[in-house]
Amino acid sequence: MKPALLCISQSFPPQTTPTAIRAGKLLQRLSEQWDVTVLTEGEGPHGVEGVRVQTVSSRPPTRLLATIRRLRLDKLIELAVWPDHSIFWVLPAIRAGRRLIRKQRPSAIVVFMMPYSAGLAGVALSRLTRVPLVLNLDDSPTCSDMHPYFPTALHFRAARALEDAYARRADATVYVSGTNLAAIRERQPAEVREKLHLVRYGADRAEIEPGNGHGQCFEIAYVGAMSGWWALIEQSDPPSLARRAFRMWNRLGRYRHAELDERTSSPAVIGRAIAATVGEHPDWAGRIRLSIHGNPYPEEVVARALAGAGVQEVVEVSGPIPHDRVAQLFADSDLLFLTLPSRPDGTPGGRISAKTYEYLATDRPILAAVPPGENWDYLSGKAGVWLVDPSDWQRMKDVIGGLARAKFAGRPMSFDRSGLAAELSYDTRAAEFDAVIRTAIARRGG
Repeated sequence: MKPALLCISQSFPPQTTPTAIRAGKLLQRLSEQWDVTVLTEGEGPHGVEGVRVQTVSSRPPTRLLATIRRLRLDKLIELAVWPDHSIFWVLPAIRAGRRLIRKQRPSAIVVFMMPYSAGLAGVALSRLTRVPLVLNLDDSPTCSDMHPYFPTALHFRAARALEDAYARRADATVYVSGTNLAAIRERQPAEVREKLHLVRYGADRAEIEPGNGHGQCFEIAYVGAMSGWWALIEQSDPPSLARRAFRMWNRLGRYRHAELDERTSSPAVIGRAIAATVGEHPDWAGRIRLSIHGNPYPEEVVARALAGAGVQEVVEVSGPIPHDRVAQLFADSDLLFLTLPSRPDGTPGGRISAKTYEYLATDRPILAAVPPGENWDYLSGKAGVWLVDPSDWQRMKDVIGGLARAKFAGRPMSFDRSGLAAELSYDTRAAEFDAVIRTAIARRGG
């Protein structure tokens, strides 16, 4: 009989957030060794084979929040609701978790974050039942890439204190970024440092036949919620006096943890590079484009941003797509694009995009416009990867021009990364995660 595992993951398939996908893939594989039950908020069907799912609804003060928003006082919510809006899910999750623990007697509790409120449910359940606790923090609550701004300096200090408390209360804490892990390890006592572990995201190499691509067009693909749209709009179309005043009110007291240039994580820089490439090769007009898939922003926002940057002729944006179509989309593309905002202060970033691993599981060329830090370091030395500064459109132009020239000459470039398959595989990641769980149980003497 397999030992039981209670998992708390507010974001879980069918949601397609990176956190949800990672939790689903890891737990499906862990179910071979464990009897896995997941507490989550979203309705099914969840479709994760071998995993039992228990849905728990949140209990937010819906009318009160709606009234505050209707009065355009969202800042009050930002100040008062902490650590995030999922705080209203914590008590229902604790009640449901206690019932499941009494019934199943799990060997460990595992919490997948974000959102970070879910960790409070895990800590409470572990203290009430004395069951070992593993917290998967994913991106750090104080990661300056993910969270460059806080409502106030007090909120930043609270986030830092929460992260420290999680590390000390848990029997094991998992990070996906070595840079973020090192940052928190530095401020912990020795007995806490040994409880911190690195288990990265993964990607399974898809068995997909390469398609016909895009004929005589050179397709650059980006999948996900690219940022920087509003930064482009503000740059090209300054807001009215009333809007500026309202924005000043919303930003009153805001604490800046790091300076990021969001414009560089938008389509503006690569769009300029594509336009310059076409300018040097007029016969390529209409044959090179960036296709952004999975965009959640309103069409009018996207249109204004693209027009403001002057790249609407070379950038195409489409809405969400099923995750099972992503691998084929990658296979049919000529170049995969990855971007993170530049950091004008020169500090290294701790964020590593989930796309990094998905891209490396293909044979496609990769153009990574990322600042120095975790993502840059991980991609350095990998076959078929061009690393550039997020603002360096001239270097992007050179890369795009060289790859497009090769394709149009009948010699499209591809790269054998099969040697990375074992490292990237979720089978490997699940084995690493399983080892963390067993270490946490052993630490409690279980």
